[in-house]
Amino acid sequence: MATRLLLVADTHVPKRARVLPEAVRHAASGVDLIVHAGDWVGASVLDELETLGPVLGVWGNNDGDDLRSRLPEVARTEIDGVRLAVVHETGAATGREKRMDAAYPGTDLLVFGHSHIPWDTVTPNGLRLLNPGSPTDRRRQPACTLMTATLDDGAVRDVVLHEVSRD
Repeated sequence: MATRLLLVADTHVPKRARVLPEAVRHAASGVDLIVHAGDWVGASVLDELETLGPVLGVWGNNDGDDLRSRLPEVARTEIDGVRLAVVHETGAATGREKRMDAAYPGTDLLVFGHSHIPWDTVTPNGLRLLNPGSPTDRRRQPACTLMTATLDDGAVRDVVLHEVSRD
């Protein structure tokens, strides 16, 4: 049985955008699980996403006590045979793969945020690293982004980076 994921991070509502972009809400309606890798900024984003479907999320460095009291720093679960972890920060891009292998042994997929820069690599130990970028703040990127992916029979499939137009 396959599980469709929406991967988002760094929404920064209401600081970078007044509201969650329509593209995020639309993408959330077509998945089984919404994964948010932190920097929600407003708890209203978590509340809104929870009305659209199940959410697996973590707090980020810009999130206050209201979010930190509801979310972990690192979230872990297993879905369709894929061991998934979510965290906001992974440090500098240089050496990321080796550091994440050491920090997340026994993990198949790590979703992270913080940089606002999309990332899709596989570490030497086979850990898939995905950063969906930001749907509200493109930070030196050509467009705002989010990702979708499918977990199926122990594999991460159909990873797609989607451009998001700001409403």
